[in-house]
Amino acid sequence: MSGTIPTMEQIDELHRKIAPSQAAYDLIHTHCVIVADIARRLARRRNALFMRRCTLPTDAPERTGCYPESPDRAPDAPHVVLSESTVTAPTDGVSGGTVPPRLIDERLVVIGGLLHDIGTYRVLKKKHNGSNGEPLEFSKKRYILHGLLGYEYLLEEGVDESIAQFARNHTGVGLTRESVIAQGLPLPPDDYVPLNLEQEAVMVADKYHSKSVPPKFVSADAYTARAARFGEDNKRRWLDLVREYGMPDVPALAEHWHMRMI
Repeated sequence: MSGTIPTMEQIDELHRKIAPSQAAYDLIHTHCVIVADIARRLARRRNALFMRRCTLPTDAPERTGCYPESPDRAPDAPHVVLSESTVTAPTDGVSGGTVPPRLIDERLVVIGGLLHDIGTYRVLKKKHNGSNGEPLEFSKKRYILHGLLGYEYLLEEGVDESIAQFARNHTGVGLTRESVIAQGLPLPPDDYVPLNLEQEAVMVADKYHSKSVPPKFVSADAYTARAARFGEDNKRRWLDLVREYGMPDVPALAEHWHMRMI
């Protein structure tokens, strides 16, 4: 470890230092708070299953990932629909999920979630960054760079590599070197994928909330449609992640934050 693991106060300072306006801070920091909360819930769910692994039957859905389907399930809907036969009740609002190979560090998940999108301050359009009261607007052309820009910013500020990677490795369901090249993305050809379960939990949680103006929550079904735009393999990867991490109660979260859901 060559850098620091920031405290909650230091995380807030990192946001405020790079934010071009209060409006930008409110939008992006709130998104990070929401994602950190969802990621913590996902991690806690899998940790609860890990602690119960010895008591679960070998054919339990929490072990196999094969959850019972409801009769009205859409063909492309995430295959995590619970029934009365499910062994383990929801944890912190998260249903489904599978036993992880080890316990997930919830503290690191929260820290990573709070910093994962810090690079998006640097992809706001200069004339729409809120500094003059104008509406916020992200650059569509440069937005794909936000993970790498956040990673570089955190390293510049002395944050440890292990934390900075949360910013670098959360885009989509993981960007591989092959997909960067195939899509002609303006990124150095490399793998931008989670390197551990903590980073993966944050990447998954990020898909359930959007920084659109106004911000909104995204259901698993809605993100499935988004993932499908980048091919069947991308959609299948998302559905596999939903099976592994379970599904948070997105409607309840949207109601709590007074935001709409799609």
